[in-house]
Amino acid sequence: MNVPTMADMMAQDKQPEVLFWVGAAGSYDDRAKKITKAFVKILNEANVDFAVLGTEESSTGDAAKRAGNEFLFQMQAMANIEILNAYGVKTIVTCDPHSFNTFKNEYPGLGGKYKVFHHTQYISKLISEGRLSVKNQVLKSKRLTYHDPCYLGRANEVYETPRELIKRLGVKMTEMKRNKSTALCCGAGGAQMFKEPEKGSKDINILRTEDALETNPQIIATGCPYCNTMMTDGVKFKEKEEQIQVKDIAELIAEANNL
Repeated sequence: MNVPTMADMMAQDKQPEVLFWVGAAGSYDDRAKKITKAFVKILNEANVDFAVLGTEESSTGDAAKRAGNEFLFQMQAMANIEILNAYGVKTIVTCDPHSFNTFKNEYPGLGGKYKVFHHTQYISKLISEGRLSVKNQVLKSKRLTYHDPCYLGRANEVYETPRELIKRLGVKMTEMKRNKSTALCCGAGGAQMFKEPEKGSKDINILRTEDALETNPQIIATGCPYCNTMMTDGVKFKEKEEQIQVKDIAELIAEANNL
């Protein structure tokens, strides 16, 4: 796969049209790496001139901020902003709604002002510009439900774009009873991903998986690597992994287009 770094681009005196921010999950988590690869295949298919920071990329500081360590968040943010501004980055795209939210809503106050896209928004943009088309035969008539990531949905009101992409796949989509502004969290946000849940009668990801199972899906689609992990764990808990796949929208589009 063709994945140039910003350093490579600068050495050639080139400025890519977009920086792809991979994020911690997309860089280190084996399952999330597949989402990263699927999105890169889509970018290459659409001939997008993009680059990544590579080893210069660090955490956005989102988890630190949500866990209450504002000092660490600002340290991370300032270091990232310094690198991004030094490279003259104007546009950022990411598969992680947490990074998307942080860049869009929290970095501007610290001097990091960029045009920020979630990957579903950027894919939609590529389609509207005629640079990408989505085939609708491979996944035709598959039963699918979509889980709204909190930081994409309720935090930034991006509800329709992912659904419009899903409709292009030719699948049979059924909404969960809790969707869009009333969607239930997967249980991973606010740095909860990295700790054991508090005592209670049921883990949030199990409750959310039950919402999904009520729609009798073959595929649970989402647009966040953390949601993917939590829903996958929920499907395993329910012993349904033979019947149900949890896939990111980028993976579904790459699969539909045989990339």
